Amino acid sequence: VIFLHGLGDTGHGWSEALAGIKSPHVKYICPHAPVMPVSLNMNMSMPSWFDIIGLSPDSQEDEAGIKQAAESVKALIDQEVRNGIPSNRIILGGFSQGGALSLYTALTTHQKLAGVIALSCWLPLRASFPQGPISGVNKDIAVLQCHGDCDPLVPLMFGSLTVEKLKSMINPANVTFKTYSGLMHSSSLE
Repeated sequence: VIFLHGLGDTGHGWSEALAGIKSPHVKYICPHAPVMPVSLNMNMSMPSWFDIIGLSPDSQEDEAGIKQAAESVKALIDQEVRNGIPSNRIILGGFSQGGALSLYTALTTHQKLAGVIALSCWLPLRASFPQGPISGVNKDIAVLQCHGDCDPLVPLMFGSLTVEKLKSMINPANVTFKTYSGLMHSSSLE
């Protein structure tokens, strides 16, 4: 499991969160995003997988940064494959910006993956994907998407739009969308 944290966080927080639920036979990797200026936060430098310019559906996106970040995740997958883990036994996951990057990477990689866990996130560069099913190796990938219904940062609507787009791109039977009552932009034990 390669799990990517959200904006301003590090891998340590999710490493601790996953420690309470992890299986002993599964390897968990919680990398740290590079520190960079983030437009949304008045160009303050913080851990970020790519720049975020705005939070509305029509905000400009950091296309080059998203693609570069996806290449970094693909390199992590390649490293695990070199270590003897077949790519189809690797699950990508993430929260918020990390979940967005996990979805984008899974849908654009040539590496067959086991699945994606996408928490409180959206699909970046959604307009760059074709209408209808994708033809890549992950066209049947399993996706578990979870979202709090009181999320003020990445509204539930973003999650709902994302799940509908995913169901048009990959096998809809493999897409699970769960909402959590009262949950804001955070995770819960549930």
